Amino acid sequence: MRFSPSFLDEVRDRVPISNVIGRHVTWDRKKTNAARGDYWACCPFHGEKTPSFHCEDRKGRYHCFGCGVTGDHFRFMTEFESLSFPEAVERLAEMGGVAMPAPDPEAAKRQRQRATLEDVMEMAAQFFEDQLQSATGAKARAYLRDRGLSGKTIAAFRLGYSPDSRNALKEHLAGKGVDKGQIEACGLVVHGPDIAVSYDRFRDRIMFPILSSRERVIAFGGRALSPGVPAKYLNSNETELFHKSNVLFNYARARRSLGTSGTLIAVEGYMDVIALHQAGIETAVAPLGTALTENQLKLMWRITPSPVLCFDGDEAGQRAASRAADLALPLIGPGRTVRFALLPEGKDPDDLVRAEGRGAFDGLVEAARPLADTLWAREAGGGVYETPEARAELEARLRQITGSIADEDVRRHYQQNMRDRLNAFFGGSRGGSGGRQPRRGGGGRDFRRGEGGEPRFDRNQQGRFVGASEKLARSTLVRGTAELPSLRETVLVMTVFNHPSMLIADFDELAPLEFDDKVITRIWRILLDMTAEGQAPERERLMETIIEAGLEDQIGRLSAQIRNARVWTATEEAALEDAREAFRQALALHLRTRALKWQKVELERDIAEATEGDDGEAITALLRALSEVQMELSRLENQEAIIDGFGVLSGRVRGRK
Repeated sequence: MRFSPSFLDEVRDRVPISNVIGRHVTWDRKKTNAARGDYWACCPFHGEKTPSFHCEDRKGRYHCFGCGVTGDHFRFMTEFESLSFPEAVERLAEMGGVAMPAPDPEAAKRQRQRATLEDVMEMAAQFFEDQLQSATGAKARAYLRDRGLSGKTIAAFRLGYSPDSRNALKEHLAGKGVDKGQIEACGLVVHGPDIAVSYDRFRDRIMFPILSSRERVIAFGGRALSPGVPAKYLNSNETELFHKSNVLFNYARARRSLGTSGTLIAVEGYMDVIALHQAGIETAVAPLGTALTENQLKLMWRITPSPVLCFDGDEAGQRAASRAADLALPLIGPGRTVRFALLPEGKDPDDLVRAEGRGAFDGLVEAARPLADTLWAREAGGGVYETPEARAELEARLRQITGSIADEDVRRHYQQNMRDRLNAFFGGSRGGSGGRQPRRGGGGRDFRRGEGGEPRFDRNQQGRFVGASEKLARSTLVRGTAELPSLRETVLVMTVFNHPSMLIADFDELAPLEFDDKVITRIWRILLDMTAEGQAPERERLMETIIEAGLEDQIGRLSAQIRNARVWTATEEAALEDAREAFRQALALHLRTRALKWQKVELERDIAEATEGDDGEAITALLRALSEVQMELSRLENQEAIIDGFGVLSGRVRGRK
């Protein structure tokens, strides 16, 4: 069901977010200030001993500084209580005494169809479970027993068996009243114009139910028991419920367990996850038979800043690790990275824990290598660098690789890290100079050289737009005499307003964004609410909603603000690729700035408590930390304003190269 922005705002206003969350947590008495609507607790999403979970009634938002979860009333209900969005809205409307709007017939129809498909998948899962325990499943039970799985583990993962029959599942579901179209829509049968009679997709296979983040069955993976079949492992095809690149096996259970068990681990297959679970490691996930995808990596970052990617130690595993490193590198950011663990050659996680116990695998994870170490070992390992040309080639490769990092701060630190490694590797001498060359703004001599636009990190850098600083935003040049939001916030929201399709691909990541300005927040909520059902709103309809909300004049002022500041990428005329690139860079700076501001608030609060307790040693340490945070904030504030040609990009417009 589609809900208007005004209705959702009314629900939010009627129900304090502390009332929603307070049913599941115990507020910390020392840090909470109920009179101000400021609440702290131990995070309900990950286990912790000291409260780092914060919610604020005034903003209607929550955020955990430990695991990074963030959102509003509806997101908490969908994430923590596993409700669908319409269910969450209905529950909260009831709490606030807000009458539900008249239903949208088409939206209701789609929701019913989706719920029906989930019901069909649940029936299929139960059928496979029953078949495993029947006489038909004797061979499958023997296989699982030989793999060392206990009955408890089999039941926990709801493992099943698909009989060696073309019609067993289809006939079972038909007998339950499920029609042909529903069975086909779930991907449970093979069908098509060239197939006279559809037949069961999974036959003579161990069945692994694949669950959504709300722990509903949305797909299956099947492991063949018969030798010589074309595919040893077979997954469900893409359906309304299942998009393989956006799902991780065992994600929901790993998320629940992460707080007590420590590290999120990505392994290669279903059996690896299940074997680790049986050994007591409940935080393992796996891609679904393919290489790790960008969306799957983002899923992991939603619940942990540094997952460990575990690969087999053979040549294929090393290639997979290399591909994963290349995938992750452009996406890393402050406090967001990956580590790598390679198993002993010839062993998978199942082999390792069965032969050597859990301790062996725990040691492997603890020794996981950072991404920078992995990249260095790959590029520099095994090479011969006796000539200047060979050394220059290595340096050029490293410069090219680190140049792909989108976040400017992380990119600068990676380039410095690789320069330091090169200096040590080549004996601390660079071209006979006897040591490291002086740097300006983080750039080294060799990494600033070149006519092809190599990155420079000095004050006169000519580069792409990276977001507007608070200092520049407050200047009269940008703000004029009218009171306007910070330019960075305007850039972020207007880029999405003018290019709403950007929200579709990264909705889960962008939905929790917070802004200081109330107008910006209202516009952002409208964008989110209109995109919540999976389709980017048409611009005409978006403007109608903006006008209905009384925000037309505000949109006009924001548009003028970005044009006066010459932020071309945030305008409607900009090419989508330019808009997206600039937005990602501005977003990274925005998130980093907000995190630092929150850290500043926490440090100031801790200083006040230490002062009351007359803890001189703690006060000194906290003041030092506060000074570092303030310096970093100041650096971020000035970062964009010192770039020549601020806001000027290629000038590409939509439809042109």
